[in-house]
Amino acid sequence: MSNKCLLIVAHVPSPNTQQLCNAVAQGARHEDISGIDLVVRTPFEAGPEDVLAADAIILGTTENLGYMSGALKDFFDRIYYPCLEKKQGLPYGLYIRAGHDGTGTRRAVETIITGLRWKAVQEEPLICRGAYDEAFLNQCEELGLLMAAGLEAGVF
Repeated sequence: MSNKCLLIVAHVPSPNTQQLCNAVAQGARHEDISGIDLVVRTPFEAGPEDVLAADAIILGTTENLGYMSGALKDFFDRIYYPCLEKKQGLPYGLYIRAGHDGTGTRRAVETIITGLRWKAVQEEPLICRGAYDEAFLNQCEELGLLMAAGLEAGVF
């Protein structure tokens, strides 16, 4: 049986957001998880071929003026039509680094994902609100572990 592919597409414009992405990847690479190929890309690097090869995806974005990062929006613009019919039901997780409340960012991402017909694996996205907190790292690591474990177990 071949490995399943977990794709992380995260906007990392600062050392703190890079740490969050690294924590998600660390969770996905947990020593108890096997059979998962992890691919980590920025929204600028990722393209339709990455999404088409993925069995699940984790999206990471900053809150920019109450919206997702322009980089993530650009990623969606480039992958939307090439992936629309081929990746319906793709399991996804979402984390947002929000200086405020993240509500507009969440709504913007979920609107596009609704169109893509991807399936959320969390009831609520992970929103890392307010001033940077080291606790965000554990939350991000848990998200990566959840996604990888669920993918490994065939839950999604």
